[in-house]
Order: sequence, then C-alpha cells, then structure tokens
Amino acid sequence: MVEQIEWTDLAKNQLKNIYDYYSYVASGRIAKKLINKIVERVDILMLNPYAGRIEDLLSDYTEEYRYLVVDKYKIIYWINGNVAVVSSVFDCRQNPKRMSEHLKITL
Repeated sequence: MVEQIEWTDLAKNQLKNIYDYYSYVASGRIAKKLINKIVERVDILMLNPYAGRIEDLLSDYTEEYRYLVVDKYKIIYWINGNVAVVSSVFDCRQNPKRMSEHLKITL
C-alpha cells in the first residue's frame, strides 16, 4: 500500500491540456468527466501500487515505471517507498518513443 499519490508538474500540465482540449472540442462536462475518470483510476494505487503493468518502453530508467490505462491515455507512474509518483499522462495516439522524451524533460 502507498500512503500518498504525487503528480509531477508534467502530469499536472498534461491533465490541464487534456481538460482544455476536450472543453474546446466537446464540452466542459465531458472534459471534467474524463479528468475525474483518470484521477479515480489512479486511486487504485493506494490499495494496490503494483496494479499497473511494467512499461517496457521505459525499462532503461532506474525507476520501475508502470502504467494504468484510461480510454486513450496511459498513466505512467512509479513507486518511491510509500509514495506513488504519477510521472505522465501519455496520449497513446502519439508515437510511443515520445513517452521517453517526455520523461527526460522532467528528470
């Protein structure tokens, strides 16, 4: 079990961008619903921090990155003691190689 979930600045910005995009192309209600769905999915880590599969594309890092899936998004996280750190909310419609590029910016 973890005691806390932390979101990196990158992950927070990505959530904001997702919200802004869906507010523009759909509605604020739909955007809020998607963001809530993502955040609620992360809550599972409080009880089962290893619920997500290991992200093979990020195996070169010292952290063991894992992911959860919500719609078209991969929620990339790693466990640091009793803290789950959400590193990125990656849009799976992008080139998968970009996932590593995003994380390099935050390290």
